[in-house]
Amino acid sequence: MKRFTRVRAIGLRAAPLLALGALAGLSSGANGQDTTPAPATGLAPYFQPVTQGATTPDSDGFLRRWLLLEPIDKPNRSNTGFTATYVRQALTTQYFPGQFTAIPRDGQVVKAAQPLRWHALDSRAFDVKLFSFAKGLGKPTYGVIFWAVTIVDSPREMRDVRLAVGSNSASIWWLNGKETAGLFNDRRMVMDDVLSDRVTLRKGRNVLRGAVINGPGLSDFCVRFVDETGRPITDLKTDVR
Repeated sequence: MKRFTRVRAIGLRAAPLLALGALAGLSSGANGQDTTPAPATGLAPYFQPVTQGATTPDSDGFLRRWLLLEPIDKPNRSNTGFTATYVRQALTTQYFPGQFTAIPRDGQVVKAAQPLRWHALDSRAFDVKLFSFAKGLGKPTYGVIFWAVTIVDSPREMRDVRLAVGSNSASIWWLNGKETAGLFNDRRMVMDDVLSDRVTLRKGRNVLRGAVINGPGLSDFCVRFVDETGRPITDLKTDVR
């Protein structure tokens, strides 16, 4: 079991459910060697297809609408080696075209080491359960990298806000193409575990990307914006189109 000490840091230092019938992939074990097929278990307990039109964060400000890419295989025997240097190298390596610039579409397939599909989903919980996403599709659950993208529509320019992130395990997050928050080392998902430096949300469209790397164990994340007093910002809209 992972050992966890809560650390709060400021800044960088610190297809619709057609997928339920997807073919099972190969599941990497904790040591990256287990190739036992993982049967698809379905997404319905944890996710639902996106509805038409934009949605809003939940009452606590958490963003629940995301485009999630099927996991990229990245074997790691444990999470203890997830230093800032290793994680930044692993998550800034280009695995597929348009990784840092393109806005993916629901159902779009990208050419990585193997074809991977994007899925537009609403999370049923405040935390996006990546392990359950992969397991539901019959994809690898351990030793993987997940990519997530959402569009945040702000009704006005918002200055001095912070991106508040928790992830299991390490992750990096980019707002409008700029690295905004990094979570390193072996850690469990804790809401608001890391707060970014102060950033500005543009009026209108803002693109938020995240990449989460995990070895053995569960994997998930939660993201919201908070104002300069630390209160969650809820008058945003999110979409994946």
